[in-house]
Parts: sequence; C-alpha cells; structure tokens
Amino acid sequence: MHHIDVHVEKDIYDVNNRLADANAAHLKDHGIRAFDLLGAIGSGKTATIERLVPLIRKRGLRAGAIAGDVYGDDDFKRIVALDVPAYNANTGKECHLDAHLVEHAIEHLPLDEIDILFIENVGNMVCPTDFRLGAEKRIVVVSSTEGDDVVNKHPMMFRSSNIGVINKVDLAGFVGADLDRMEADMRRYNPEMKIFRTNMKTGKGLDELLDAILA
Repeated sequence: MHHIDVHVEKDIYDVNNRLADANAAHLKDHGIRAFDLLGAIGSGKTATIERLVPLIRKRGLRAGAIAGDVYGDDDFKRIVALDVPAYNANTGKECHLDAHLVEHAIEHLPLDEIDILFIENVGNMVCPTDFRLGAEKRIVVVSSTEGDDVVNKHPMMFRSSNIGVINKVDLAGFVGADLDRMEADMRRYNPEMKIFRTNMKTGKGLDELLDAILA
C-alpha cells in the first residue's frame, strides 16, 4: 500500500510559502518586480528572457535573472551574454526550484541594479506547481512542438499561472499542432489567464507579452 504522510507534506508547503512571502517582501523593499517562468525543457523559457531583455531596456528598466536547472549552466551562460545580473541555481536531484533556493540566489544578486527579475524554473510541467517562490506573477511557456495536448495533460500548471505563452507558432503546421485547441484548453482551466502566441525568431507577440507582464 502506498502511504502519504499528509502532515509532512503540509509542513513542507507551509515552510516554503513563508519563505516565498519573505522573498517577495525582500524584493519589494528593493523595488524589484519578480516573475516566474515555467515550462518544459525546450519550450522557450530562456529564449523568452533573451527576447524580453532588450525590450525591457528600451523602456528604461534593468533586468536580472535566476536560471534554475538540475545541473549545468547552459541557460545561465545565455542569460549572462545579455549583460544582465544573473545567478545559476542548480537543484541537484530536485525537479523544481523552491523558495529557499531562490532566497539563496537573491543573496548573490546586486539587487539595487535590478528592476525586473525573471526566475526561470527547472524544465518541468509538474513539480514546480506547488512551490511558490516569491514572484508576483507566474508565466507558463509551452511550445507547439510539445503537441497540442500538452495543456490538457498538465492542468494544475495552468490553473496556478497568470499568463500563458504558446511558443514556436511557426512550427505548428510542421508538427500538426492545433494552436486554437491549446488556447482553448488554457482558457478552460484558467478563464482569467492572459494568453499570447509567440515566435522567438521574429519577435511576434513579445511586445504584447511584456505589456501584460508589467501591467
């Protein structure tokens, strides 16, 4: 028989939520607006940051990022190449960031040089859902190449997010993905979610996405 200790699970979430609230307060004290980026490996989370940073600069704001990965620094290197403050947060065996890891990452950032902080989570559509980090909004990125049933397979991720991004729209026809179905599934699970279709190669949808993030 599979046994789950509900009290232990609740304690873990309670501790994480307290740390997330502390992270949020700490960032707010420094005038920083923080945003979670969630999605599967290869959905386009890092590419979204790469595309948004120049647009953020055009608006007179300064960006920073925390790159979450189980191992390695590939995404971190791409972000550093944008000439923004960043920290590489490796989780080891864990499939998600938690508020304690983010608290540690924040300690290594020059907070007085950042206005907008992106927290890119580990590439996973399940594990990050229950772990708040201290951001004011959650942005979930999916791509047409994951299949048009990806939203329906991961409803909790979309119920807990504020903004949905359907990326790689230019490839939908090649992989037989129905973008309308993906958007309809997002609205079914979260009627309040703001949804954007993006193409990172051309920049399609990025200005509108940034408007919604900063609104």
